Amino acid sequence: MEFFTHTLDNGIRIIHKPEAGEVSYSGIIINAGSRDEEEHEHGMAHFIEHVVFKGTLKRRAFHVLSRLEDVGGELNAYTTKEETCIYATFLKEDYQRSMELIADITFHSTFPEKELVKEKEVIMDEINSYKDSPADLIFDDFEELLYPNHPIGRNILGTPEMLKTFTRKDIYRFIQNNYHTDQMVYCSVGQQDFKRVVKLAEKYFGSIPENKRQVKRSPIAKSEPKVVVIDKETYQSHIMLGGIAYDYNHPKRLGLHLLNNLLGGPGMNSRLNMSLREKKGIAYNIESSYSAFYGTGVFSVYLGTDRKNVDKSLKIVYAELNKLRNNSLGSMQLHKAKKQLKGQIAISSENKESLMLNIGKSFLLYNKVDSLPHIYNKIDELSASDLLHIANECMNPDNMSQLIYL
Repeated sequence: MEFFTHTLDNGIRIIHKPEAGEVSYSGIIINAGSRDEEEHEHGMAHFIEHVVFKGTLKRRAFHVLSRLEDVGGELNAYTTKEETCIYATFLKEDYQRSMELIADITFHSTFPEKELVKEKEVIMDEINSYKDSPADLIFDDFEELLYPNHPIGRNILGTPEMLKTFTRKDIYRFIQNNYHTDQMVYCSVGQQDFKRVVKLAEKYFGSIPENKRQVKRSPIAKSEPKVVVIDKETYQSHIMLGGIAYDYNHPKRLGLHLLNNLLGGPGMNSRLNMSLREKKGIAYNIESSYSAFYGTGVFSVYLGTDRKNVDKSLKIVYAELNKLRNNSLGSMQLHKAKKQLKGQIAISSENKESLMLNIGKSFLLYNKVDSLPHIYNKIDELSASDLLHIANECMNPDNMSQLIYL
C-alpha cells in the first residue's frame, strides 16, 4: 500500500494515498470523543460535531453547507467514544476547496448563539428517536453496565438536561482541552500529487497554534459482571451479553477479531447466525462485535428474539462460546476463517472513503499503516492454540455481564 506522510511543525500529521479516479476523499480525525468529557460535559463532543457547521469567521451556516454541495461534493462528520471526524467526498479538481473548508470549520467555527439553540432541539429529537429504538439503545446501556461511573460507559448523545446547559464558553473550553494538534491527522485518498497536498496543508493547517496533549486518558477500573433485566414492553426482546476485552494496543487483538468474525461477524455463515437463525429460526438479528479502545475493549453478542425464546437463545449462544473455548479449530475450519477475514478486509479496502478513514485512524493511533500483505501474514501466523487461548480469556461466561430488554 503506497502512501505518503508528513508532520507539520504544530504536530498535525498528514497522510495521503494516491488513487486514480475522478473522485477524491479527505478528512481530519481528532483523537477526542465522549470519553474525554467531564461529568458536566456529557454530550459535548457530539454537540460540537453538530455545531461546527453553523458558521465560521468568514462563512454563515448556509455557505458552509453549500461550499462543497454546490460542486457536487458531500460534507459529513461523526463522533465516537474516542474520536471526532470531519470528512468530505468531492471531485478531484475541488481538492483545495475541500481542505480549506475542513480547516475552516475545524479551527475557525464561531458557534453563533442562535444556531446553538436550534441545534440543541435537533439533538434532543435525535436522543428521543434513539430511545424509540431498543436495538440501538441496548448497546449504550450495556457499555454503561460494563463501565459504571466512567465517561467511556456513557452514551455519546448526552441528555436533554445536560444539553440545555451548554454555552459557547463551554464549547471553546472543551476544544482547548481536547483538540490537541499532535492528536490530529489529516487524511486523504485521491489523484493528487503529495507535494501539492503538503503545500496546501501548510497553508491551511500550518498556522494553527501548537497545542499538544499533556495528560493521558484516565485508567479504567474493572467492574464485576452483572445481570440486569429491564421490562421495556416491546414486541421483541433484546439481549446483550459480553465483557471486557483487549485494548487497541494488545498483541492478541487480531486473533480476537478473527474469532469474533467466525462467531457472529457479518457473514451469513457465522456460527451464531447458523445456529439461531438458519437452524432454529428464533432470531432475525444476531451478531457479535469487538470494539477496542485506549486501555480497554469490549466483546459482546447482541440478538433480538421473541420473549418466549429468550432462555433458549441464551443457551445456544453460551453453547457456541463454549465450543470456541473447549475445542480447537480444525485445519480446514481455521483456513476458512482466515480466508473469510482476509476477503472482508480486501473488499473493505476497495471502498475509498472507508480506506481514507481507516488509514487516517491507523496513522492517528499507531503512526503507521500496515499493508494488506502484512495484515494477511499476521492472520496466517495465528494458530488454533492461539485462538483457543484468546477465547478462554475473552469469551468466558463467568466473566460476562448480561442485559435483557423484555
